[in-house]
Amino acid sequence: MKILEMHIYGFGQLENVEITDLHDFQVFYGENEAGKSTIMAFIHAIIFGFPTKQQTTELRYEPKYSTKYGGKIRIFHEKHGGAVIERVKGKAAGDVKVYMDNGRMGGEELLKELIANFDKSLFQSIFSFNLQGLQNIHQMKSEEIGKFLFSAGTLGTERLSKTETVLQKELDARFKPSGKKPLLNERLQALHEINKELKAAESKNRNYTNLVEKKEMLEKEMKAVNQSLQEIKEKIEKLNEWKRIESIVKDERLTKKELNELGDVEFPVRGIERIEKINELIHPYKAEINSISERIENLREEAERSQPNQSFLKQEPAILALLDQVPLYDQLKQERLQYETKLIAFEEELSITREKLHLHIDEEEILALNTNIYMKNQVEVVSQKIQKLKEVKEELENQYQEEKGRLEEIEKEVRSLERQVLTKQERLALEEKVKSRNDKESIEKEIRNLGDKIDFYQQFNERDKAEAEREGKQKNLQYVLFEVILIAITVYGVATKQWFLFTIGILGCILLLILMTKKKNLPKGAELNQTLNELIEKKEQLERKLQSAQYIEISKLEEQLALDNQRRAELQIVKIKLKHQHSQYEKIIAKFEQWELESAQTNEKLASISRSLRIPEYIAEAFLLEAYKLIEQFKVISREKKQYHLRLQQIEQQQEKIENGLNHFSNLYLNDKGLDLYNGAYLLRNKLKEEHAKQIMSQERNVKLSDFEADLRQKVQAVNHLQTEFNNLISSAKVDTEQQFYELGAKAEKHGQLLEKLKSLQSQLQYSILSDVERETFLQMRQSTELVAECNQQVHNWEAKLKELQEEQASIKYEIQILEEGGVYSDILHHYKQKKFELEEAAKEWSVYCVAQQILSNTIEKYKNIHLPRMISKAEEYLLFLTDGNYQRIHLQSSGSGFLVERKDHTIFEANELSQATTEQLYVAIRLAFAVTVYEKYQFPIIIDDSFVNFDAKRTEKVLELLKGMKRNQLLFFTCHKHLLTYFQRENVLFLEKGAVQIIS
Repeated sequence: MKILEMHIYGFGQLENVEITDLHDFQVFYGENEAGKSTIMAFIHAIIFGFPTKQQTTELRYEPKYSTKYGGKIRIFHEKHGGAVIERVKGKAAGDVKVYMDNGRMGGEELLKELIANFDKSLFQSIFSFNLQGLQNIHQMKSEEIGKFLFSAGTLGTERLSKTETVLQKELDARFKPSGKKPLLNERLQALHEINKELKAAESKNRNYTNLVEKKEMLEKEMKAVNQSLQEIKEKIEKLNEWKRIESIVKDERLTKKELNELGDVEFPVRGIERIEKINELIHPYKAEINSISERIENLREEAERSQPNQSFLKQEPAILALLDQVPLYDQLKQERLQYETKLIAFEEELSITREKLHLHIDEEEILALNTNIYMKNQVEVVSQKIQKLKEVKEELENQYQEEKGRLEEIEKEVRSLERQVLTKQERLALEEKVKSRNDKESIEKEIRNLGDKIDFYQQFNERDKAEAEREGKQKNLQYVLFEVILIAITVYGVATKQWFLFTIGILGCILLLILMTKKKNLPKGAELNQTLNELIEKKEQLERKLQSAQYIEISKLEEQLALDNQRRAELQIVKIKLKHQHSQYEKIIAKFEQWELESAQTNEKLASISRSLRIPEYIAEAFLLEAYKLIEQFKVISREKKQYHLRLQQIEQQQEKIENGLNHFSNLYLNDKGLDLYNGAYLLRNKLKEEHAKQIMSQERNVKLSDFEADLRQKVQAVNHLQTEFNNLISSAKVDTEQQFYELGAKAEKHGQLLEKLKSLQSQLQYSILSDVERETFLQMRQSTELVAECNQQVHNWEAKLKELQEEQASIKYEIQILEEGGVYSDILHHYKQKKFELEEAAKEWSVYCVAQQILSNTIEKYKNIHLPRMISKAEEYLLFLTDGNYQRIHLQSSGSGFLVERKDHTIFEANELSQATTEQLYVAIRLAFAVTVYEKYQFPIIIDDSFVNFDAKRTEKVLELLKGMKRNQLLFFTCHKHLLTYFQRENVLFLEKGAVQIIS
């Protein structure tokens, strides 16, 4: 896993700080309080969570001047790819969110998957170490150093050595084979002394044992006496109870005997009461039945005398319908007069409309004219078209005059501009004059190009001179170096009498002198200077030519030619306007022709419509729409006139129907003949009221009759029910007459009283302590008083004996007490058992620590045999590199924990025998080897905080070189020492100031 970027929202003194593009070996440099420890804590907090408020050993780094707390880091994971881990203030350890580049999102579970379930302490012990680990070596005793290094190689920290030391201290504090102060030793000695005292007191305790046995025998005898005494008291209690219930038991036996003599009596429950109640109800019911029967007969006679005329009542709907139409008859009369008046008005309106239209056709022909929606639309369209054509004609005439005036003005302007423009011959002559000489603009452009070339050649010449001078110095230095070498060869040849080397040295020196003194030709430089001079001369000639007088005359000709071009352009624009105006004028003429065509078509449509509507053309041309509306109005009035005629016929028919109907019913049901309409209606209404009154009275009598009959049926039914219940009571008692029923009832009543008495007696005996068997036994016994007296005498005897035993027991207890106070045997025994228990508990606690030490030893031994060899091999490689081969091998001690180091001369040293600096190098080698071997599949960043400040320059260089060679893990190196920066490339160093991070320059 590699950290790529960090964004600190708020953490300690750092607020809104972004650190990007972190390298594989990243150095953070800053003075004290610049934020190095804050950044390290930030990395730990984002990955593993903020420290809780209960964790007082770690700082929470909450910002003082910002509400934002937390931040995010971007990482690259070897297996899962890129991810962003963001943690902000929330629950105890903060709220964390993880955003994967593949789109996956999650929280703590996904983060644990990325960091392989590492916790903060495990990560710090393996991948994060600082100066504290090296300082621990300085503070340790010589015998502890080996254990510390072994612990660093197994767990990454000194926790293993600390745990081993703690366990051994706890064991030594509890027991030593030859010790006196440890807890178990003290308690064993105390228990041994108490045991001596217990044996001395035991010899004095034989009499004490006999007294205790005698005391136990007395207690058993007293227990037997108490039991016999309890049994006699229980017997006395039962005798007293029998004296209390004796009369009740005898009365119970007598009651049962009487019930047996009566035998079983079958009689209805509350039979006497029920039969008397039935007799009380039957007699009133029979009297009511006779009274209701008489009233029913009277009502039937009255109903026969007041029957209504049913045939007249059947005709009631028809008669009421006619009577309801009498007011309608008056309305129809008034409506008839109104319609007749309206018809006269319609005739007058139709006459006026005919006069306006001047139509010589009758009414039926007018109604037959086509005035549908289509015709109406045609009339409106043609009318609008005629009006529009008039408006268009006026507008076209105005446009014609306007366009004609514009055309004349443009033609006049064209003629004026044609007179101002140069003729073709004049223009050709002028252009020839301008072209016969050099163009001023081309000369100016050429002068600028020559200036650019001159500048380029001058720059190139200066660069060549500088390069030649630099090459000359370099070659002179080479010549001198070769000269020195050749002189050395010559001197060596003379000294050793090797003349061949002497000859080569002399010839080489002569050749070098010739080369150094020979002047170099620079044809390239001379040629460049010649070209530059030619360009400068040519530029000066062109400048002189540009300033000559002939160009003043050329300028005037050019101005004249430009003016002619302007006028020709204006003429061309005006000609275009003229062409456009001709087009506009022709469009107006075309519109006139189009108007004439549309006018002819409209006149044809107008003639067709006037023929369809039978309207004269002179009227249609001016008043087509008005004439159409008058025809429509005429047709509407004609239709309304027909509707009114039809309604008059309906009114006459309705009046005739009402008169015939009322006359028919008057002649049929009234005694008076020849009545008018209104009198007949009045009498018919009165007769309906009379017949209805008779009908209501008849219905009321029928209702009363029905009620009486229903009441009669109910009374008869009730009497029958009572009689049936009476017969059922007689039959259920299994008797034939009412007298026998009453006799059986008296017998049943006596049987019930005896049962009640028996139940009462049994309830009194319910809570007695005597059972039924005991009661039968006491009934056959003699007088209970004598038995009670005998039992009381026995109680007195047993109590006397119990008193004697108690006095003897008190005497024995007193003797035992004297012995116990004199020898204190029980106290010594109790004290012995207590001390023995305390010893056993302390031994259990000692055994727990002993087992823990054994488990730790077994674990260390297993690690030494399985995992440690590979780590030691890598640590040897690192130590060999750090010590320049002085120390080559690392061996495990044969027993216990610790390392032995072998020097290159095969001398073996224990860790405590090494120098302080070499011990620190050994610690660094072990820690780094532990991270890259045991945990090689977890490629977490290695964080180092100023761990090498005690090293000299050489050792520092070696350890940094070793760190640079570790390519598998990203390294984050924090330091406050500026001299270390010289070992790193500048792009790998971040400069820290308070609240800011930047790349060092």
